Amino acid sequence: MTRSEFEIIVAQEFPRAVPAKFRDKLRNVGLTTEASPSVAVRREQELDAHETLLGLYRGIPLSERGEHYGVGPVMPDVIVLYQEPIEEEARLTNTDVKKVIRDTIWHEVAHHFGLDERAVGIREKQRRKVS
Repeated sequence: MTRSEFEIIVAQEFPRAVPAKFRDKLRNVGLTTEASPSVAVRREQELDAHETLLGLYRGIPLSERGEHYGVGPVMPDVIVLYQEPIEEEARLTNTDVKKVIRDTIWHEVAHHFGLDERAVGIREKQRRKVS
């Protein structure tokens, strides 16, 4: 699919991925797409040759912001969704790409709220049981 088509699906799936009560708490967070993780990101994330990322959260989680956060200019947090790995994941798992996008958005927003990989994994298992 083209980047434009991918971005349209991301925009459509965002409200489905993040419940309204949490969307209202997202402040100063950008959502963007890229084809795949750069060499620099792969190195930074210590990815092996056979590993990749579906998404990446960059910023200061809400749980780590002190009382002085936002006093003065603050760069926005950013959530990046990587199109090629998401499409590949959908093919490999025989899953609708919309579901992979939705799950990736949810995962990265959970990091924004302060959950680490372990906590996100536990919550993802709980979500799968419910759905």
